[in-house]
Amino acid sequence: MSPAELRQTTYYYERWRAVASGILETAGTTFLLLIAVRWFQAGPWAKAMVAGGGSLGFLLSPWLVSRVERARWPVTRASAALAFTGAGILLVMALVHALPVYVTGAAIAVACLSLAVPLMTQVFQDNYPDHERGRLFSRTVMIRIAAAAGFSELAGRALSGRIEAWPWLLVVFAGAFLLAGWAMNRCPSRPLEQTEGTHPFKAMRFVRQDALFRRTLVMWMLMGFGNLMMLPLRVEYLANERHGVTVGGEPLTVAGVAFLTGVIPNLARLVMSPVWGWLFDRANFFVLRIVLNLGFALGIGTFFTSDSLTGLVLAAVLFGVSNAGGDVAWSLWVTKFAPPGRVADYMSVHTFFTGVRGLLAPLVAFVLIEHCTVGQVAAISVGLILAGTLLLVPEIPEGRRGRRAEALVEEVSE
Repeated sequence: MSPAELRQTTYYYERWRAVASGILETAGTTFLLLIAVRWFQAGPWAKAMVAGGGSLGFLLSPWLVSRVERARWPVTRASAALAFTGAGILLVMALVHALPVYVTGAAIAVACLSLAVPLMTQVFQDNYPDHERGRLFSRTVMIRIAAAAGFSELAGRALSGRIEAWPWLLVVFAGAFLLAGWAMNRCPSRPLEQTEGTHPFKAMRFVRQDALFRRTLVMWMLMGFGNLMMLPLRVEYLANERHGVTVGGEPLTVAGVAFLTGVIPNLARLVMSPVWGWLFDRANFFVLRIVLNLGFALGIGTFFTSDSLTGLVLAAVLFGVSNAGGDVAWSLWVTKFAPPGRVADYMSVHTFFTGVRGLLAPLVAFVLIEHCTVGQVAAISVGLILAGTLLLVPEIPEGRRGRRAEALVEEVSE
């Protein structure tokens, strides 16, 4: 294919995948955990497993990138296979109504979604021209966010007072996986560049070789751990009646939980994503990362200490604004500083460490919430975010040396 045909074909199918990704995003951020709390009344370990499914995929991403590289598979073929696997798992979950099946299936299905992240990053790097990459990608991000906001509202209303209908929601999620798999399978791609060595985690050598990459990963571990501790607790805090969150003296409905955790944050992201994209393309990366960290800390502190609907709404807006920047920042670091031919390798390392904290942070949060108040857990989270932020201050001069780049993945905000 010519460069123009690569661009046109990829952009066409990416718009279809954006719709599916928006729907699936609500599964990982809201509905799978909401079902575990309201229908299965799951314990802390089960809820942590459901919340950590995406992180399991990130943890395995270096291994997957290595396997796809050795097999010489076109990367979209591998990504599509993951999507079809996720669809099959969700259909099994919809048919077998048992907590062990639900928890295991939810973790693996969301892992299939996140495992494709470093692979699709390479597709965008290869198929979109440098001068158009950010614009084309931003358009599909807007579609995804709009789909997530709209589906959160519709699914929340559908399940309000009818939580027993949750298997049908899983069937819809399976259909979204099939749509995503079809779209990725139609995108042109090439095998990954082969490198020396056969160890599945050979990309970890870049942590040793690149000092700036290594120092930034340390910051992200602290900040991301604090942020990911509280991400699943948003659903727990609103959906579990023992925390006492009420509206008009009544516990929140499923629609109310979805509105505060899905609709409002995604609408804020929809408005602010172009603004953050413009800022990231022009400003010092580390200065903006510090601003984002402070936004996450303020949003967490506000959300978990509010005792009114107005406070929760304002906190959800602040969280969405910060997430809009997080969408860009999580991937911008890699595409801005990694050598062009090593983008998938750098991304696989970055996603691996995201997986480490993403698996541990929900578990720590759900165990702590059994012994501490929500406010105390939120204070620990804010402390970790501020500690990571302080580590960034000496790196501000380094933020000027990265090349101009746009965000190339959309599944993670931290």
